[in-house]
Amino acid sequence: MNLPIPFISEIKKLLKDEFPLFLEALQENPPISIRVNNKISLTPSDEKVAWCDDAYYLNDRPLFTADPLFHAGAYYVQEASSMFLWQVLEQWVEKDSLVLDLSAAPGGKSTLISQFLSENGFLVSNEIVKSRAFILAENMIKWGNDNVLVCNNSPKDFRKLSSFFDVVVVDAPCSGEGMFRKDTGAINEWSEGNVLMCAERQRDILTDVWDTLKTGGILIYSTCTYNQAENEDNIAWVEQELGAEYLPIDTSKFPEITVSDYGYRFFPHKTRGEGFFIAALRKTAESPRPAKAVKKKNKSSEKPNKAIESFSKNLLNSFDWEISLENNIVSAVRKIHAETVEQLKNNLQTMHFGIALAEQKGKDFIPHIALALSKNLNIDIQNRVEVDKETAIRYLQKEAVHFPEAEKAYVLLTYQSLPIGWIKNIGNRSNNLYPAKWRIRMRI
Repeated sequence: MNLPIPFISEIKKLLKDEFPLFLEALQENPPISIRVNNKISLTPSDEKVAWCDDAYYLNDRPLFTADPLFHAGAYYVQEASSMFLWQVLEQWVEKDSLVLDLSAAPGGKSTLISQFLSENGFLVSNEIVKSRAFILAENMIKWGNDNVLVCNNSPKDFRKLSSFFDVVVVDAPCSGEGMFRKDTGAINEWSEGNVLMCAERQRDILTDVWDTLKTGGILIYSTCTYNQAENEDNIAWVEQELGAEYLPIDTSKFPEITVSDYGYRFFPHKTRGEGFFIAALRKTAESPRPAKAVKKKNKSSEKPNKAIESFSKNLLNSFDWEISLENNIVSAVRKIHAETVEQLKNNLQTMHFGIALAEQKGKDFIPHIALALSKNLNIDIQNRVEVDKETAIRYLQKEAVHFPEAEKAYVLLTYQSLPIGWIKNIGNRSNNLYPAKWRIRMRI
């Protein structure tokens, strides 16, 4: 591994006598770790990630694409160091908070946050790059939580939502030094100039979203890089220039984590994971007045659409939901979140929210994949067929699968009792309703 000379010089200053151990660790294979969804009971190994609930190390990397449980959202493949976010949330964040995950794709931190929050909490999961935002939406749908809105916005767009969020998570785009072991391309792209450019860009991003955080709210900042300019220097800058107090995180149970003056560092020769930095601050500066809330329309005078409202029966606790039809998609949002979602939709480029129940095509309503994968699906009232692994893979490749013994209707397919999607059984054949963009393209 040919590391840039200036990088070696800086990391030696940081690690001193530990540098040879660090260099040796970079030659090793990266550890593999996953975080299990609470929609399933699964213990994939005996080696847990110490700082995150339901997270495990694997002995080797399986072909995740060939596992139907992966596509059903049973677990998420996530780098172990970044899962330390769970500890920050546990120590400083209320479970009913309104949270913004600013740079969320492909979804590792957002799936973790949504699992941490109670059903009274709510997560806005954002990605600025449109193609990556589609991947983010897919992963959040597969994870199956309803208290999430996925959007495709720039940091500046959130200025319209002043004093709105209790927590803002900024996993900042960075120079990627912590990924050198996994991505040799990051080595080729590294330069001292790029480090300084990243540090400046990170401050611009933090400035853009600062007013959207309430006074007393929590900022969680992280990078996958080592240098101080993008890490401790930026935390000190936020504290001094934007108005915040640095919050300590208890790492007494995790001596392998390196504590610095303004954050917590993960080095591959000390922790079983990639390079990572994280810190938390509480906002002390006075925020602008909150944005005016959008008033909900009075629907009492409107004639209810019973066909649409009837979709609520597909959900657990059917009276807890507000059902709507918009752009030919029938959606459900918990009544406690309906006003928040309406305000967000009016200010952001929304890609997914709540639970998409069905898509209207002409006079027909076709059940949506999001309903199948939702943790709130009332599975007991669904026509369903349990399939083996080979059939599940063929379905996920969007090949024809047919079950002549099944009822002529929309049928939910399950694998190891976990829903994977819908078919429409029309007698002599079935229509595979798995989303074409999600299909497995690999030959298995």
